Amino acid sequence: MLTDTVHSPVLPPKSVAEPKWDGFRALVSVEAGQVVLRSRRGTEMGPSFPEVVAGAVQLPDMTALDGVM
Repeated sequence: MLTDTVHSPVLPPKSVAEPKWDGFRALVSVEAGQVVLRSRRGTEMGPSFPEVVAGAVQLPDMTALDGVM
């Protein structure tokens, strides 16, 4: 999901919103012990975030995660 800037969100009743903090959207996958960390556009991000790669090594094989760092 991509965010849009709005000055005052109009939300349906019982809905909530949260601010979007600047960060990097990334996809991490683990396959056969190899960790790949990429941006949503496919740029390799592993060298810039070695701590994320080191932590992802502990995940089970065939894991795929999408998140913001």
